[in-house]
This record gives sequence, structure tokens and C-alpha cells, in this order.
Amino acid sequence: METSKLNVRRMRGNDQGIVENDSPAEPHGSSPARPVSALVRLYVYALHGCLCEVAFTAVWDWCSTQDRRLAGHSSLWALPMYATAIYVMERLRALMLAQNHPLTVRLMLYTVFIYLWEFSWGVGLSLLGACPWDYSGHRYNLGGLITLDYALPWAVAAYIAEQHVIRHTLRIRLHN
Repeated sequence: METSKLNVRRMRGNDQGIVENDSPAEPHGSSPARPVSALVRLYVYALHGCLCEVAFTAVWDWCSTQDRRLAGHSSLWALPMYATAIYVMERLRALMLAQNHPLTVRLMLYTVFIYLWEFSWGVGLSLLGACPWDYSGHRYNLGGLITLDYALPWAVAAYIAEQHVIRHTLRIRLHN
């Protein structure tokens, strides 16, 4: 039953930040597993972000219109936007965990980061005439590019990203 033992080390450092390591131990005589590349992680993060956006917009629309079709929506621009945002959050996570910041502080910092990221992408896409969102109809908005109405959903998204998506993506190991 040696192959079913789990490593009990909490964290180890590597060139990708701090990685929680409770993956299964390597069987005797096998080659070591390696973490997935940054490109694979970006792919996972892009898909996760788009899926969450489609689900969020479906529920948000249902709450406001009772549209039972739950026809959420997104844009192809969301793929690089979410991929790079969560990738940067991966680095922020490593830094904040290394400094022992409590969860509430991390969530506040992630939420501020998300607003800055969304605003930056919104400005860039607006310059191209391609910004797929407009929050002008929301009471607390900045240029229609961000709205404080989404502070709680962004904090929840940050929690899910940190505690589940990033954590588990960094645990994926590939065998030769």
C-alpha cells in the first residue's frame, strides 16, 4: 500500500511559488512527476473564468428577469482576461501565504486586484471599440467599466480561485 500514502508536507517552495503538496507518493522506482506548465495553467484558468462568467450572468439575469432559459453569456476576450488574472493571483497567493496574511486580508487584496484588472482591460478594450461589458446602468460605476455592485461576487470568485482552482491546479502532476 506504499503507493496510496500521501505526503504530509504542507508546503514546499519552487520556481512557481509555494505549492501545497499532498499528492500521492511516487511508487518505488518510478520517474518523478512534474507540475503542469504555465501554459496549461493559463488554459485551465481561462476555462474556469469563462464558465463562472456564463454561470454568473445566467443567474444574475434570472434574478432580474426570471428568464428560466439561464442563457448566460461571455466574450472571447474573457479567455485571456481570466487566464492572466488568475495566473497573477497565483503569484499573489504565494506571496500572501508566505507572509501569513489571513484569509480576509487576502480576499480584500484579491478583490482590489480584480477591480484594477477589470478596469485596465475595460480601458484597453474600449480603445479598440471591443469592450463587451457596460456597467453604466449600475449606480456605483466608474466609466461603465467597473461597478461596486459586484464587490461581493468578486470576493466569492477570489475565494473559489484561491481555495480551489489555483490550489488544485498547482497540485496536478504529469508523469513521464
